[in-house]
Amino acid sequence: MQNVDAAGLGIGDDYPPRIMGVLNVSEESPYDPSVFADPGEAAAYVDDELIDEGADIVDVGLESANKKFDVLSAEGELDRLDTAIETLESTSGDAVWSIETRYAEVAEAALDRGFDMVNDIAGFADPEMPEVCREYDVAVAKMASPPDITKPGAVRATPWTERKSAEWAQGADYVDQVYEALTQNGLTDKTIVDPAFGRWSEDQTIEDDRETFRRLREFRGLGAPTLVSINRKTFLRSLADRSTEGALPVSLAATSMAVERGAHVIRTHDVSETRDAALVGDAFARERGRAGVDAALAAEELDVTTAGEFARHAERVGVDGVDPADAVAGVYEVAGPDDELGRLRAAAAAAGCRFAVGPDGRGLLWGSAAALTGLAADERVPSTLASALADAAEDAG
Repeated sequence: MQNVDAAGLGIGDDYPPRIMGVLNVSEESPYDPSVFADPGEAAAYVDDELIDEGADIVDVGLESANKKFDVLSAEGELDRLDTAIETLESTSGDAVWSIETRYAEVAEAALDRGFDMVNDIAGFADPEMPEVCREYDVAVAKMASPPDITKPGAVRATPWTERKSAEWAQGADYVDQVYEALTQNGLTDKTIVDPAFGRWSEDQTIEDDRETFRRLREFRGLGAPTLVSINRKTFLRSLADRSTEGALPVSLAATSMAVERGAHVIRTHDVSETRDAALVGDAFARERGRAGVDAALAAEELDVTTAGEFARHAERVGVDGVDPADAVAGVYEVAGPDDELGRLRAAAAAAGCRFAVGPDGRGLLWGSAAALTGLAADERVPSTLASALADAAEDAG
């Protein structure tokens, strides 16, 4: 996993989770508590509600990305940039300042006037954006989007038959599309990837977001830090039937889970609470072993729990001819009559699984996902266990 330096702020596995607080200078933005037109009021909000509460990054939005509003032109965003600059210059607290934009010329103007990084909600749809970020040597968050500057986050609107192939488009699920969208137009050495949670298009569903969240670890296969923007989003609110105002608890629960699954930056309007939730997730995330980082032979343990996650890393590294199901394992506790346990032992050995029984008749069955799939097909395995093994192997993929 590559760490990213954002104006001296380290982002990645070697650093604690970073909190990105939100400031909007767009009157059409839907979340009123973060919207300011007066630079003095905006600066006070940044100091008191963002930086003092634990924000590492202040992300300034010049327009609402809500699809019900017309897209603001680059000229329109530049007209609002003065308010953002005055706010930055009036703020006393220390933070990395991020400009949220889809336009390279806006990003360049903001960087020239004191901003530290870019949050590109259109995923490099402006082909000049990566070059601007490289030229200024700044970190850039890249949100999964189609190659259309007017449709940020609308991954399903990507013409995948043209961008990939008809065969790929037919077989790809939504998470595959998000992953591929993040690879479109490449990554800079300081890119942070954002899987684009939220209803960015009419055909994107709540279940799309939930499946993306379940499979969040897969995005580690891109080798870049991950940013998630899940604060009070519908896919979480609907689980508990909460309004936006009442959705903070579900957002915090998801924040801890996101960090445990490998997220490095959490974008939020609720800085203090989100910071605490992120620290809890970080404290209980699994340790990833490393060896010889500065030596001739270096090793880094990858966070792999499913075959799909392994496949992403294999694609990144360029490893072919390996069954991802061989890289993940499952473990089951089994109990039953001696004769059934004997048949299971024989079937497990034939499938390449392991099976050991303790003194009280309970045993442990374990093996790779591929081996357990083979075991499920053995007629000596009871149908209920075979079904459980097959379902688990499918989930692991």
